[in-house]
Amino acid sequence: MALIDSFYLRLMRKRLREIDDFAVHAEDIQREQLSYLLAQGAHTEYGKKFGFGGIRSAEQFSQNVPVVSYQELQPHVERLMQGEHHLLWNEKIKFFSKSSGTTGAQSKYIPVSRQALLQCHYKGGRDLFALYLQANPKSGVFSGQNISMGGSLHPWKSNPNICCGDVSAIITSQLPFWAELRRTPRRSIALMDEWESKLRLMAQTTLRQDIRSILGVPSWVMLLLEKVLALSGKESIREIWPNFEVFVHGGVSFLPYAQPLKKLLGEDCRFWETYNASEGFFGIQYGNGSDLLLMLDYGVYYEFMPMEEFGKPHPRTIGIGQVETGKQYALVISTNAGLWRYLIGDTVVFTSTRPYLFKISGRTRHFINTFGEELIVDNADHALADACAQTQSEINEYTVAPVFLDSDNCARHQWLVEFKRKPADMAVFTDILDRKLKELNSDYGAKRYNNLILKMPEIVSLPEGTFYAWLKDKGKLGGQHKVPRLSNDRQYADEILNFAFRKNHEPA
Repeated sequence: MALIDSFYLRLMRKRLREIDDFAVHAEDIQREQLSYLLAQGAHTEYGKKFGFGGIRSAEQFSQNVPVVSYQELQPHVERLMQGEHHLLWNEKIKFFSKSSGTTGAQSKYIPVSRQALLQCHYKGGRDLFALYLQANPKSGVFSGQNISMGGSLHPWKSNPNICCGDVSAIITSQLPFWAELRRTPRRSIALMDEWESKLRLMAQTTLRQDIRSILGVPSWVMLLLEKVLALSGKESIREIWPNFEVFVHGGVSFLPYAQPLKKLLGEDCRFWETYNASEGFFGIQYGNGSDLLLMLDYGVYYEFMPMEEFGKPHPRTIGIGQVETGKQYALVISTNAGLWRYLIGDTVVFTSTRPYLFKISGRTRHFINTFGEELIVDNADHALADACAQTQSEINEYTVAPVFLDSDNCARHQWLVEFKRKPADMAVFTDILDRKLKELNSDYGAKRYNNLILKMPEIVSLPEGTFYAWLKDKGKLGGQHKVPRLSNDRQYADEILNFAFRKNHEPA
């Protein structure tokens, strides 16, 4: 281990012991977080409305305060953005993270308090590297420069006293000087608005630096790496950055990008996952496995909604002590930025309860259940990864939508796939995909039985660059904008197909 990395790890020994306590004292830690949040929120407008001052237990909290989506909080957020304060949290909010989730959804503006930055996002960043160094004691990650890919930040048009942008940009803009010493590129480039110019300048700036790690969303990091290779004329990233060590990723599932990124960065590159959203920093990869450790002391109180409760007027939730492994839950959070019993939209599955390890299984809105198949993103990602591995193919992006009964009474799933390297035989690829989905999901298997309800999936191969061009056409380039994976309707699929058709028939 390099001297600077060894020094950092020694500094973090006490913190690592605290993280070890998560396994034993999870319920106590979460009770403390709830008490802290209620005390801070008691004098806000929201806290007075729901009687935070009189709440003494998690049971009272769940009885008195409703589970809400963004739509219920939006009127409060709009007032905050106009300059009011102490509505949701006990400080004046100056930053709002713009989160669109999917490309077509109306933008959400998530309040980011100073306490959330310090106690959640920055603490998560420190813990990330502490856990990484603990698992990789020979690391030299701090002996060189580290690229962080993020978005942009702008004053709000209706109130220039506040700023809105990607949460990564808010974090970058407020980093202390010591945290800037090992980060590249400089802020003037990192916070640029125009994405294509930013990619070019990032590649030019980092080309001759000693890059040790990258933090970012896989799809956009791939574009940066390809730009670096194109500018350098080299065939391998290792020829440019010989000491490159780890890619820290999050935002979307890594599975569809694993093969092409390993090819770009080398088989010996480490990949480290985080769950860092606009709403908070929730999970960090634990050890050299792929599961995430739930971070319990970041000023976030967690509740877990069994999926059979989702959509009910008064859904039942459970605390950390009642979760079971292997069961899918919708995540409900209360945070030190004033989100109270907020249904964030992600689903998780616990793989361990000592310590609390989990996987992100999908989104509450991103699934296909048109025919009772209950297909989730996790199923799709794993099946696609298996089909790619067995056929030596690679993909850039994909989305899936149902085809309802057509002229041949043929209901099926239509997969729009942008291949980086196509399979030699698409029928073999489709068969492997279908068999893996049946193996992973018994409901899908039942609907596929003898082709009675669902026919074989249909793969539509799109020209390389289609999804990027579609996002650009919508003005949605950047890390916070994601291609929707699964949809219960055909809105995105038809839009993408129509866009691809127009591009294909444009005059040369």
